[in-house]
Amino acid sequence: MKKAKFIVFEGIDGSGKSTISNMLFEKINTHTGNIYKTFEPTDSPVGAVIKNILNKRIISDDKTIGALFLADRLDHIQNPISGMLNYLNKGMHVISDRYYYSSYAYHVPMLSMDWVINANKVCADLLRPDIVFYFDISADESMRRLSSSRIFLDLFETKEKMAQVILNYKEAIKREGKKDNVVIIDGEKTVNEIFDEVWEITSKLLEI
Repeated sequence: MKKAKFIVFEGIDGSGKSTISNMLFEKINTHTGNIYKTFEPTDSPVGAVIKNILNKRIISDDKTIGALFLADRLDHIQNPISGMLNYLNKGMHVISDRYYYSSYAYHVPMLSMDWVINANKVCADLLRPDIVFYFDISADESMRRLSSSRIFLDLFETKEKMAQVILNYKEAIKREGKKDNVVIIDGEKTVNEIFDEVWEITSKLLEI
């Protein structure tokens, strides 16, 4: 039996990663089945707290937010029922909309990049992606897309914060990207162009 693959999608809000990851799930499901899709923050109790912080219903400090994401991620990996390792060990491919590169991107400079990378090393040691698709768009394009599709924006969704997040993603990819097979995708192309590029790479990875 072929080893199940772990595929991650990353990018700033509005980058299109959720749309493309959903399309990839459907395509793989049609071809082979044996695919599970998930996301971070999760729907676990810890994930619910994170979402309430992002939605500004709960006020918290940066280190607490970073620690909560780490706790949610560890459960996301190891939970004996819903954990990603559980699915991978059963031979199912896993797609995740966000993983530890989101922490590298969104928690810096409130926390140092070294702190966030070191804190998430336990996750990397447990489960590294086989490939990470990073969708690269500008802060202006992100805000344009978000403003046209949402009534309320979350804690991180300002142009200034998005610009910083982009810089953080690129720094993290420069430092860690080779370890995780990060592929940078131009997220400002059309949906069909982006999906064709993602599918060409993924189909080779999965040997479909």
